[in-house]
Amino acid sequence: KEEHPEPLKAEVQGQLPTWLQGILLRNGPGMHTIGDSKYNHWFDGLALLHTFTFKNGEVYYRSKYLRSDTYNCNIEANRIVVSEFGTMAYPDPCKNIFAKAFSYLSHTIPEFTDNCLINIMKSGDDFYATSETNFIRKINPQTLETLEKVDYNKYVAVNVTTSHPHYDSAGNTLNIGTSIVDKGKTKYVLFKIPSSVPEQEKKKSCFKHLEVVCTIPSRSLLHPSYYHSFGITENYIIFIEQPFRLDIVKMATAYIRGVSWASCLAFSKDDKTWFHFVDRKTKKEVSTKFYTDAMVFFHHVNAYEEDGHIILDIIAYADNSLYDMFYLKNLIKDFEEKTKLTSFPTCKRFVVPLQCDKDAEVGSNLVTIRSTATAVKEKDGNIYCQPEILCEGIELPRINYDYNGKKYNYVYATKVRWSPVPTKIAKFNTQTKEILHWGEDHCWPSEPIFVPSPDAREEDDGVVLTCVVRTEPKKPPFLVVLDAKTFTELGRATVNVDMHLDLHGIFIPEQDLKTEAE
Repeated sequence: KEEHPEPLKAEVQGQLPTWLQGILLRNGPGMHTIGDSKYNHWFDGLALLHTFTFKNGEVYYRSKYLRSDTYNCNIEANRIVVSEFGTMAYPDPCKNIFAKAFSYLSHTIPEFTDNCLINIMKSGDDFYATSETNFIRKINPQTLETLEKVDYNKYVAVNVTTSHPHYDSAGNTLNIGTSIVDKGKTKYVLFKIPSSVPEQEKKKSCFKHLEVVCTIPSRSLLHPSYYHSFGITENYIIFIEQPFRLDIVKMATAYIRGVSWASCLAFSKDDKTWFHFVDRKTKKEVSTKFYTDAMVFFHHVNAYEEDGHIILDIIAYADNSLYDMFYLKNLIKDFEEKTKLTSFPTCKRFVVPLQCDKDAEVGSNLVTIRSTATAVKEKDGNIYCQPEILCEGIELPRINYDYNGKKYNYVYATKVRWSPVPTKIAKFNTQTKEILHWGEDHCWPSEPIFVPSPDAREEDDGVVLTCVVRTEPKKPPFLVVLDAKTFTELGRATVNVDMHLDLHGIFIPEQDLKTEAE
C-alpha cells in the first residue's frame, strides 16, 4: 500500500456530532513484498499507521509507514532481512544487523523485530506503536512521525509482551510479558508503567519507574503459553494460561534450522486451560486452582466482580486454525468464499467463585449467581469451570472503556461468518443477548471503536467508528460514524486512497493531544 503522509481532506456525508474532535489512530500490516522477497504471513507485514482527524466538522486522512529499524534495514537491502514471527530472514552477511542477538541454551536467537504493527499504547502523554516483542516505538499521532525506540528489556526482563495493555483509574499502564532468558525460570511478569514521573525527574522516562507487580511461574518451563491479552477487574488481574504454547528449545534452534518462530507454536487439545487471579492490593495470586478445557483465545472482552464471583468474557476457539488462515499462500483470490473457519469464534462467559465455601462437597457447582456457567469442585480441590455461551461469530471486541473491569452490557465487535474476514460490525447486549448489525455489501469493516459523548449518562451514549475497505474495484474506502445507541449511521468520510486492512487502534480526544509547543 502507498502511504499518504500529507493530510487528505475526506468527503463528509451526513451529520457528524460537533463534539467529535480528535484523532482515530490505527495500526496494521501494510507492506508484504520488499524487492523480490515476500513475507509468509499477513501478520508479518510492515506496520502502516493511519489516522482520521476530526476537526470542526471536517475529516482528514493520512497514513505513514512506521520507520522502524526493521523497515529501514529491509528497504535499504531491498529485501526482507529482519525476521518476523512467521518469516525467518537471513541477513546480508556484509551488514551485521544482529549485533545484539541474545543467546539461549548456547544458541543465538536473532534480536527481535521492532516492526510494531498490532496496536497503539498510551503511556503518560505519549503514544507508542506496539507488537508482541520487547520493542515499542514512540510516535507522533498528529504527523505519524516515528520517534524513539523503547526496549522493555532495559527496565524489566521480558522477551515478549502483549499489545493489549490496560489502564487503571490513575492513568498508569498495566501489561504482561514472558521472561524466557533465565534458563529454567520461565515466568509471566505483570508490570506497571506510571503515567507520570516525580517533578524533580522530569527528564527521565516513565519506563525508568516501571514496577513489577507480580510474577507467575509458567506451568511448563520450556513451553510458556502464548497470550494476546489479559483481563482486569476492580481488585484482580486475570491471566489465562492456555495450552497454546511456544517451544523455547525449538525457538532457539529455528534460525539454524531455517524455520519460522511461528512453527514453534503448538496447541495441545487434551490439556487444560488454567486461570490465574492476582490480587491487585496484596500482589499475590489466589491459591485456589481454577481451570477449563483446552481452547485458543486472543481477546478478553471484559471482566467484573459480583457477589464473590469473577465474571470474565472472552472470545475463544476450539483450535489454533485461525493463525494458519492468514498465511499469504492461503490468502487467495476468492479468500472470502473459499476460506472456511474450522473453528468458530465464540464469546464465552466464565463465572469463577473466588469466595467459595471451603467445605463445599466434591462434585457440587459453586456458582451461586444467575448463570448457566458452572464451577465444580473436584477431589483434589481444583475447580473445573464451564462457560455460558453468550454468542457466536464475533471478534475484535471493544467496550466503553469507562466500564472496563465493571459490570457492563455492551460489546462492539466485527461479525464473522464462516470466513475470517468480517463483513459486518455488531453491537451485542450481554444481558439480553440482543444483537444489532451494521454492514453493506462488498465491505470489510475494521475493529469498531466506541467514543463516549462528553455528557454521557448511559453506557452506550456515544458513537462507534469503523474504517471500511471495499472489495469492489475502484470503490473508495470510508470511515463510518454510527450512533452507538441505535447502531444507525450518522455520517461517513470517504477518502480516495487504497486503504489497508488494519488490526487495532485508539481514539485520542483533542484534549489528550499535545500542542506543538509541548
